[in-house]
Amino acid sequence: MIANLVQLAAEEKQNPLIPPGPELLVGAIAFAIVFFFFWKKLIPNINKVLEERREAIEGGIEKAEAAQTEAQSVLEQYKAQLAEARHEAARLRQEAQEQGAQLIAEMRAEGQRQREEIVAAGHAQIEADRKAAAQALRQDVGLLATELAGKLVGESLDDHARQSRTIDRFLDELDEKATKAEATR
Repeated sequence: MIANLVQLAAEEKQNPLIPPGPELLVGAIAFAIVFFFFWKKLIPNINKVLEERREAIEGGIEKAEAAQTEAQSVLEQYKAQLAEARHEAARLRQEAQEQGAQLIAEMRAEGQRQREEIVAAGHAQIEADRKAAAQALRQDVGLLATELAGKLVGESLDDHARQSRTIDRFLDELDEKATKAEATR
């Protein structure tokens, strides 16, 4: 049997890479059917899915670009508002400083006015106290002078009119001496 197989193989002398004709025909028909089926049914569906996917990707890119553009405009608006807020804060700070300086000036002027009023009232009080002290001193000095004069003269100087004249004359002389002493200085 082996001998028969070897003889058959020697007679055929056919290339093992090339199939026999009927198998080649059946393979070609099967390939054409499968190719036709892929070409008519699967490739349009695949192309349709790929097109939808491409459109979705492009739409996503467009949406992303639109969102990026909107975000950029919002950022610019934010920066503008921030700059405006900083400018407004600087303006308010400047106004507050000016108002503070104005209040300080007003308070200083009011303090100066009150100080001057207090000083004037103090001077008036001192002048009134000086006059009251001078009057009291005049009376005390007058009484002492009358007593002393009475003792020197040897008679009573109880007469009020005489006392007043004597006292006034004595004090006038003292005032003249004080004025002359101040003029010589």
